[in-house]
Formats: sequence, C-alpha cells, structure tokens
Amino acid sequence: MSELNDGFNWDLVAGKSFANKYTEAQRVELEQMYESTLSEVVENEVVKGSVVGITDKDVIVNIGFKSDGLVALSEFRDLPDLKIGDEVEVFIETQEDHLGQLVLSRKKARIVSAWKNIQDSLDQDLIVEGFVKRRTKGGLIVDVYGVEAFLPGSQIDVKPIRDFDIFVGKKMEVKIVKINYANDNVVVSHKVLIEKDIEAQKGQILNNLEKGQVLEGVIKNMTTFGVFIDLGGVDGLLHITDISWGRINHPEEVLKLDQKVNVVVLDFDDEKKRISLGMKQLTPHPWDSLDKDIAVGSKIKGRIVNVADYGAFLEILPGVEGLIHVSEMSWSQHLRNPQDFIKVNDELEAVVLTLDRDERKMSLGIKQLTEDPWTKNDVLTKYGIGTKHKGVVRNLTNFGLFIELEEGIDGLVHVSDLSWTKKVKHPSEFVKVGEDLEVIVLELDIENRRLALGHKQLEQNPWDTFETVFAIGSTHRCTIINKNDKGGVLELPYGLEGFCSIKNLVKEDGSFAEAGEALDFRVTEFHKEEKRIILSHTVGSEDEVVAEEKSKKKEVAKKAKAGEKAAKAVDPSASTLGDLDVLSALKEKMNDAK
Repeated sequence: MSELNDGFNWDLVAGKSFANKYTEAQRVELEQMYESTLSEVVENEVVKGSVVGITDKDVIVNIGFKSDGLVALSEFRDLPDLKIGDEVEVFIETQEDHLGQLVLSRKKARIVSAWKNIQDSLDQDLIVEGFVKRRTKGGLIVDVYGVEAFLPGSQIDVKPIRDFDIFVGKKMEVKIVKINYANDNVVVSHKVLIEKDIEAQKGQILNNLEKGQVLEGVIKNMTTFGVFIDLGGVDGLLHITDISWGRINHPEEVLKLDQKVNVVVLDFDDEKKRISLGMKQLTPHPWDSLDKDIAVGSKIKGRIVNVADYGAFLEILPGVEGLIHVSEMSWSQHLRNPQDFIKVNDELEAVVLTLDRDERKMSLGIKQLTEDPWTKNDVLTKYGIGTKHKGVVRNLTNFGLFIELEEGIDGLVHVSDLSWTKKVKHPSEFVKVGEDLEVIVLELDIENRRLALGHKQLEQNPWDTFETVFAIGSTHRCTIINKNDKGGVLELPYGLEGFCSIKNLVKEDGSFAEAGEALDFRVTEFHKEEKRIILSHTVGSEDEVVAEEKSKKKEVAKKAKAGEKAAKAVDPSASTLGDLDVLSALKEKMNDAK
C-alpha cells in the first residue's frame, strides 16, 4: 500500500479541487486545445463525414462535431458495401434536436449536391450524362445527378423523332439549357450536341456546293409544296414541281419519309442558306422521247390531269401535256365551264392544233373530231329564210336573246321581234334561259356564221286589223293602268296599250281620271308603223273633230305614198293570232253599221 502511494502528494488535493491547481493561462490553453478537436457546423449545409458505426436502422457519422449524427440506413441503399471508415456527404438538418442529438440527412445532401452540379454544368456549359427513365407528354424524363430533367421531343435530334420509346432505359449525353428553381424544373437538350457536329459538316458541304452537283440525302419532312432533304448537316428544298416530270398532287404519291434519294443542286442563294434541289432533272425530259411522227392535225390519246376555268390539260406521256382550251371543246358557243364537259382522269382523243417542240408546248382540240355544223352541205336549205325551228334559249341580253338550234348553230332574236302587241323592255319578261322557243329564220349569213331569228313573225301582223278596229274617232272602254305628270297608260282590248295626255284625262265634273278607273276613250291618233295609239277622254270640241279628220287624211296620204311593203318576212299563209277571227267579225259589223 505504501508502495502505491509513493510519489503522490495527498496534501496538494486535501480540501481543494483539481481546477484550483490550474492557472488562468493554463485553463485557456486547455480550452483551446479542446475546441480545436471540434468542427464548427452550420445548419442547412452539406459537409463530409466519416462512418463510425452501423446499426440495424442507422448509420453513425462523425462530422467533427461535439457529438456524432445519425442517418437512416435506408438512405444508403445505393451503397450496399458501406463500411466503417467510409467518407460520405451529409446535410446538417439541425445541430441538436429535443434529445440533444445531431440530425443529418444523406438524401438531402445528394439533392443539394445535385442542384449544385446542375448549376455548375449550366454555368460552365458542360456535357453531362443522363439516364432516360421514361417517356412523357412531349418528350422524355432524364435522370441527371439524381434530379429528373425534361428533354423536349424537339431537342432530342435535329430531325423529327416519331418514336420516343426507343430511348427509354438508355444513357444519353445532354446539356443543361434551363433551370427553374421556383418549380424545381430542369430542361436539357441532346440536339445542341448534334448541331455542333453538324455545323462543322455544314460548313464543309456549303464550301464545296456547286450548281449541277448530285448529292445523296434523306427525306426528313414533307409538305404540300415539297420535301426537305437532309444533305448531311444542311437542308435543301425539293419543290413538288421538281420531283417528277409528270403531274403529282402531293409528294407522298412518289416519296416516303426517311427515304434516301439522289438529288441535283439547282440553285442556292448568295449566303448559301437556302438550297433548291431537283430530282426529275436526273432523268431525260419526256418531250425528247415524244414520237417524231406527231404533228399538227395528228390525233392523239391521253388522260385529263387538270381542269381549269379556261380549259383542261391532256397528258400524252408523263411530263408531256397539251392544253384543250374551252373554245376547242365544242362547236357550241355556250360551253362556259369545262368541268361540265370534262373530268379529271377522263381518257379521250384529241387533235393537235399547234406544236412547238422547242418551247415544249402543245394545244389540242376535241371539237375538231366532229364536222363543223356551219360547213355542212345542208345548212343553206335547213336554215333558209322562212324556215321554222325550235331551239333552247341560252343567253339573254338587253337587246335580245340567243337561241341554240343545234350544237354550234346559234341565232339572235331581237327584243323587237318577240311580240306584235306586247312592249317587251327586256327578254326576261318574255322567256327564261333554258326554255324552248319556236322561231323563224329572218336572215342567214353563212360566211359570218350569223342567224337572225324572229318569234312574232310566226303570226300575221295584227296591226292591219287593229287599224280598222281602233279607227280615229272610235270610242272604246279602257282602264287606266298607271298615271304620271304627262298622262296615263291605258289598257285597250286585245292586250294593247294606249296613251292619253294629262289634259285629256279631265272628266265631266272637272276632276282628273285616276289610275284604276274604267272610262270611255276616243281614238285621236293611230300609228301602225310605230304601233302607237293616242286616245282622249275629254269630250272633243269642233276644232278637235276637224283636227281628227285632218289626221285621218294625213294617214291615208302617208299610206298611199308608202305603198305596199316590197318584201315580207313571213309566208302569207302563216298562222294568225288566235283572236284574229274575232277582229274580222268586228270589222264586218263596223262596215254594216256604216
């Protein structure tokens, strides 16, 4: 016992504490030595620590703090070989919880670290490797540093991608192009990596580009006006008209997407940004193989490939077409719309009217396959003056109407030749387009292909009889149709109209007759040639009677001087108006009365 106590001075500690034996300077030195063994930690930061223990639920990590921290073992699933002594990154959630324990998180450390790496990659324009996890609407979801980033479909490749599924489950190099911290959203692109390689290739292609150069390309896009072809880094446009010598409505009729084709450079602008390509130019022009025996007057067969307002195009060979103008489709002058006569894909025969092999132009006709009706031998007799026909009204004008008697034979009926009695201001008052109308030939001009026709001439002129019925001084019951400042229009028997001046519309009581009234009127003037009758309701004075007698004598003298008409337009045996028998009876009664 005494040996154990050798060298120990119990007097130094008797009634005193150990602390009292350190000087102030020694105490400060000891505190500094202790504090130097601890690390100063800041919450919400990522630090590195060492694994000092592993339990069934937690991993004990020493970060140099006064106490060790615990991390859930589940956060180390990606490190199945984790062991004591391994260095890991953790996130300091809190220095001391309610149990005085340091709380750490490896999961949050990975997230913070990932966002830092993402920001660094964006700032430094770095290429990062991602893993395509799945497809989503409009693109792909790519795992980058443990963060899900969006790769738009338009940023996958320089050419349109139609199947996104082929990339799922594969690694892909991308670049960070956009970060949105508010929504934790990251956008990446693979296309920018390809474009850099393409730019180098594009520069090489453009530098060596020449007109007439034949290149191989891949069809990357189709439109109604043509296709875009990838020439290996630069795009060119193959217009629809340069795809085939024949006429096509859409490129998909002869080409497909992703198809490899040979094309020739037709043109490119000064800045070499737009390239025009051709494919039909790689084959001989079909006009060069057109039969040498074909000439003006030859009959050829083909297929209608297009119908326009002015005509139709007949394809003789793919790339060789002729125009059939609307005027060359029928001898008829009333063919207005070619589509009423010809349809696309119709196969027919035509006659060559003009042919220019140098200009590669051809005009055709199909009416020439039949005889011109105006050159037939029987035209002169068939349509001789006085012959009667029935035709179809094809067109109306202010001055008359045109009737088609047969295909290619038209005639004009002047508005004045429609009716003997009715004043026709416009042909539409008398007949409609498409209706049948009986006519008689008045004039025939074969050289100028003209026919003058009449309709009223089918009946005798009733004004010869009207002259006796409506003799000057005769009285008739008339109805006033309408009235204006100059006078009134009267409705006479047999559908005729007469005129009464305003001063002669005064009744016995001094008032003026109004429209709609039926009164007795006396004929004061009768003009057969002008087909005009003047009447008066006012009781005539002696002077008026004298004036009427003078007018009678004047009319008789005029008739004697003019004599009978030398030539009549109709056969004297022509049929008369339905009511001429009645007029004749009236004439006989008037003679008996006299």
